Formats: sequence, C-alpha cells, structure tokens
Amino acid sequence: MQQDQTAEPQPTEKIYKIRFRVKEQIFSAASQLQNLKTGEVVMIQTDHSLEPAIVVGLGPQIGPEVNHPVKTTHALQRRASRDEIEKYERLIEREQDAFTFCQQHIEKQNLSMKLIRVERYFNGSKIIFYFTAENRVDFRQLVKDLVQEFRTRVEMRQIGVRHETKMLGGLGCCGLELCCASFINNFAPVSIKMAKEQNLPLNPLKISGICNRLLCCLTYEYPTYRDLKKEMPRPGKKLIIEGKTYKVVQQSVLEETVTAIDPDNPEVSRVFTRKEWESVTPKNLRPAKPGRTRKKGPPKTDSNENPSE
Repeated sequence: MQQDQTAEPQPTEKIYKIRFRVKEQIFSAASQLQNLKTGEVVMIQTDHSLEPAIVVGLGPQIGPEVNHPVKTTHALQRRASRDEIEKYERLIEREQDAFTFCQQHIEKQNLSMKLIRVERYFNGSKIIFYFTAENRVDFRQLVKDLVQEFRTRVEMRQIGVRHETKMLGGLGCCGLELCCASFINNFAPVSIKMAKEQNLPLNPLKISGICNRLLCCLTYEYPTYRDLKKEMPRPGKKLIIEGKTYKVVQQSVLEETVTAIDPDNPEVSRVFTRKEWESVTPKNLRPAKPGRTRKKGPPKTDSNENPSE
C-alpha cells in the first residue's frame, strides 16, 4: 500500500536592512528569522567570516510562491549573543584608537597621505587602513609600527576621492543623502557626454558632486534621453511643414518638442510638437550629400570615454 507523501512547507524569508557601522552604507540581508526588530545586533556571513551588524530597517517577507529570486547583498545567520554584542562595542572603540594611533605616526613620519577610515575584522585576523594620496607613498615603516602595535595582519588600502566621499557620507545638491553613501555599490563611468545629452549646463559647479567629480546621477536618465533624442529631428536638420522649410536648432526631450527657425528670417522661431514633427516624412529631411557614405563598423559605446575617475 502506497503511503501518502506530503511535501514539507518551504520556509519563508524576510528581508532586513543592515548596517555594519554607524553612518555607513545600508545593505540588504535575507534571513528565516521573522521577528527581528530595528536596533538588534545580528551576525552576517561575509566573504571572510561572520561580522556583526545592526538592523536598521525591515523589508518584505518572501514566500515560496515568489517565482523570481530576490537579490540581497548578504545572508543573515542569527542574532548576536551577549558576548558578541559586547565585543562589537569594544571593536568600534578599538577602531577609533587605531585611527588615532595611525594618524599620529603619519604626522610623525611626515607622510603625504590622508587617513580616511580604519576597519577591523571581528575575528581579529586583519585590520585595514583606508587612505587617499596624490602620489605614491612609502609607508613601509608605518606598516611595521602598526604590526608591532596591533599584532595582526595590516593592510594599507589606497582609495580614490569618490570612495572617500562614499565612506564619509554627506548630503548632495538635491538635499538627500549621497547616492554613493546610501545604495551605490560599484561606481559606473560618468562622462561629460551624459550632461550634454541631457542639455545640462556644462558648469563644473552644477554638474559635479562634493567629491569634485561628475555627479553619479547623470547616469540615471542618460539612456532615456539618448533613446528619445534618436527619434527626434536633430539640430541642423531641415523640416518642410505646411510647405515651408524650417531648420531645427534645439530639442526639448521632456516636452517632446523641437524649436526651428526660418532660414530666411532667423529671428523668428517656432516650436513644433511631437505630432507635428512626426508627420514629417523622410523625404522632408535634409538628404545626405552625394558621394559620402558612412563606413560600417561596430557601434560606438561610452566605454572609450574618460570616466570621472
């Protein structure tokens, strides 16, 4: 006789927002624990060992009926024990002491470097010193002093100004927390072409962040502007509308309009709506000059452009 086999219910997972240090970037972590509260200290599995973190937000609950996988940056293992919480509090104090000690030796040795942050592994296997410098720095004696003081592996990691801003945090020109300090994990290349494509003023003060690099948010709407502009008549094209010839001088992507002038009377301009310029057939556009054909080749990409860092 065949016994009825009932499938065991699959456990549901809950998404939590975590932060490894105060005022640092927020990450997401999935766990089968359902009753965690904001402010609790939990243990997170990282690429080197378990690290303590603080729950700073509660996310949705993911059940087995969800077909698509939910991407999270970390896996939440369990609550931290009382001893681990006390060790975590001492860890933060030891990082601050290590920062002060390293800064004193940097000044003592007159090294041209700026210390940004100290990060110590919870298991004590390594301590990382993040710094910025304009030129190459000989910090061999500094490393010897640090190893002698802390009796553990020491790593000096040089970072750029964008990563420095990401670590220090702050508010952007929009009044919100910096994107790099809140949710950006990997910096994408940003080029001046993105600002031109969005008709932004090429004033460095208006399109640069507090790191003095091009704003990361220039990449958000760039694909939309680029795709919409491909459908619109470009500046310099000639349109024949209602039997009259106009020359396009400006595009307004958000309004989906183009501004054109009468070549015979350049002082007079006219704005054409999408419905009007879409009615223009290809024969109304300015024909290509004879004898000049475009060579076929791979499409141009933004990878050849100089990023902001």
